[in-house]
Amino acid sequence: MSADVFSDVKNKLGFGCMRFPLRADKSVDTEQVCSMVDLFISEGFNYFDTAHGYLDGQSETVLRTCLTSRYPRSAYLLADKLSNAFFEKEEDILPLFRSQLEACGAEYFDYYLMHALNKSYYEKYRACNAFGIVRDLRAQGLVRHMGMSFHDSADVLDMILSEEKDIEFVQLQVNYLDWESEKVQSRLCCDVCRKHGVRVIIMEPVKGGTLSQLLPEAASVLDRLPDRQSNASYALRFAAGIDVVSVVLSGMSTLSQVEENTRLFKSVKPLNEEEMQAIKEVAEITQCHGSIACTACNYCTEVCPVKMPVSSIFALMNRNEGTYAGITKETKASDCLNCGRCEAACPQGLPIRRYLGQAVFRYETE
Repeated sequence: MSADVFSDVKNKLGFGCMRFPLRADKSVDTEQVCSMVDLFISEGFNYFDTAHGYLDGQSETVLRTCLTSRYPRSAYLLADKLSNAFFEKEEDILPLFRSQLEACGAEYFDYYLMHALNKSYYEKYRACNAFGIVRDLRAQGLVRHMGMSFHDSADVLDMILSEEKDIEFVQLQVNYLDWESEKVQSRLCCDVCRKHGVRVIIMEPVKGGTLSQLLPEAASVLDRLPDRQSNASYALRFAAGIDVVSVVLSGMSTLSQVEENTRLFKSVKPLNEEEMQAIKEVAEITQCHGSIACTACNYCTEVCPVKMPVSSIFALMNRNEGTYAGITKETKASDCLNCGRCEAACPQGLPIRRYLGQAVFRYETE
């Protein structure tokens, strides 16, 4: 792998553009996003990560409004993705790519990823010549660096990297809760990337907010540490301290989150031994609680025929609340068609239909 892949990245923090702030009508608050982008860039950071389906298709166009139309091309690095849900055959890929450039207001992408690859998606991408097409786009200068995001076992990752020599980097779900997870295999996947000499971009470093909104008994473990920092800071520092990692993405939703994260990453320090022991205890407490491990990526809702608000329902269940408060005007769990598309799209491999059945019993059965 070329050592230049991330040479233009300023600092290690990347702006994940999947969780922009929303107005009451669910449109993105572009005025607030402009302020967040301005602060991010003024503090010396430049990496932005989006995808065609983020925020029901708003993320790319918001970046055109708030970033690419307001800053010179040299001021930022832009990553986008070829997502499984938006192509079915080889002929679909180039028109999709061109529409993404137009939506973002960009002449090229610095980083372009095969999105959320697992074993079955990989077979589809190969059958549709996706790797060859993106390789050609790279040769034309329309893509500067070619990579993939990944959700499967370390063995599958090893197979893909052994076969696809053009992959320059891998985006992985890595956080201290998933580090030794048998399902996510964060540590083992990092080991595979190290074996192949491929650098890593980290997504979900706070696991969709789970590691920033800790249970009281878990937070009390961190309270014992000297120089107590925010819950999210420990998760971000854990991610940043992994030697194979070049970028840590944070899906920031408020200006205060941008302020906190840029301040942290200007001089980010790896966790010390005492802090590492503390987060191990936090992970054990959190795992024993038995919460649904949803990261609110909403890939399930994107492919759902009835647009089930899965993450909202699961958040309700995790909070042990007794009503559909806040989501009563949206589709309810009982509207599930049981088609299974959600489970095929879920990066966490959750049994979504089973959990929705539990929601029906909990909230809709008198």
